[in-house]
Amino acid sequence: MTREQPGRRAIRLLALGLIVGLIAYWAGSRYGQHPTRTVSALPAPAGGDVTLDPTEAENVRIYRQASPAVANIVTRTVQLDVFFEPVAWEGAGSGFVIDTAGHILTNYHVVEGAQTIEVTLGDQSRFKAKKIGEDTRNDIALIQIDPGDHKLSPLPLGDSRNLLVGQRVLAIGNPFGFQSTLTTGVVSSLGRTVQTGENTFIDDAIQTDAAINRGNSGGPLLNTRGEVIGINSAMYTPTGTTVGIGFAIPINTARRVANDLITEGRVRRATLGVEGRAIWPGLAEALNIPVEHGILIERVTSGGPAAQAGIRGGTRTVLAGLQQLTIGGDVLVAVDGKEVNSPTDLNLLLNRDAPGDTVTVTLVRDGKKMDVRVKLGQG
Repeated sequence: MTREQPGRRAIRLLALGLIVGLIAYWAGSRYGQHPTRTVSALPAPAGGDVTLDPTEAENVRIYRQASPAVANIVTRTVQLDVFFEPVAWEGAGSGFVIDTAGHILTNYHVVEGAQTIEVTLGDQSRFKAKKIGEDTRNDIALIQIDPGDHKLSPLPLGDSRNLLVGQRVLAIGNPFGFQSTLTTGVVSSLGRTVQTGENTFIDDAIQTDAAINRGNSGGPLLNTRGEVIGINSAMYTPTGTTVGIGFAIPINTARRVANDLITEGRVRRATLGVEGRAIWPGLAEALNIPVEHGILIERVTSGGPAAQAGIRGGTRTVLAGLQQLTIGGDVLVAVDGKEVNSPTDLNLLLNRDAPGDTVTVTLVRDGKKMDVRVKLGQG
């Protein structure tokens, strides 16, 4: 009988002990009693203490105050397709309540052509809305809901004249249908003129890096006091999503438009009473005009401000390439000393005036410059 070597026996005993120990540990962890452990729970959103820095606390406060008044606007219209079959189209945007009567400011392009308008406020209350009026030039519209017994919390309107580049701003809206979304940033630039269409623009636009995407249009841009300083309206994007360049309509412009629509049912707009087209160096040379830029005045409204001031329209029609021009009238080159190169430039300048204001119009007539004082009319 061969006896086992002592070294082997020791190894076998050690392995056996290890196996027994592992079995005992498994059984104890599965079936044994465990000591109670204390785990720190995350604080409840509306309950426990949450430590915020001053900026975070301010953002939370402003959002909670403002979001109930921010509207998610859904529009519907029925159009005919190429087979003359009716097709329902749906659009969406944002807006915000400005008074307890239920008036809501938004962008004109949000409700353009809408046959029905439905509003959902930040507190999830839903209403049908009607359009009160619009200012297509400034891309502003005013709609209204009937709040009934529902208590509204209108947003306070601030002053967009005293903004500073670098001050913090907050935007609330419904980008891509995600309701009551908050983004933050700063005022990136001021005084921009942003062309939004052939005859529409944002004058003195507020540029911001707060994210503005599709669906944010019409929503409020707020300062750190929770006051509306602008209506988020457009973004510059080569990709279709935000790249940190958004634009807002100054609230002072929107306030004036809203007041006109509520009190008079239309926007009071200063008018000069002229129609014309931009000239260019080649046309100026052909017509023997001593300036290379300006507006060739083709027609003057009978009895209008320009006509009363003696401004002249064209007297004969000529063909310049494929364009038919009415020539022989004055060339408008400036208003109140500010250069005018196109009808859009003229609209921008008149947009800052009110009916009844008097402006100085600089003209070229018979090769000579002259200034004419004109009292603006109402359009």
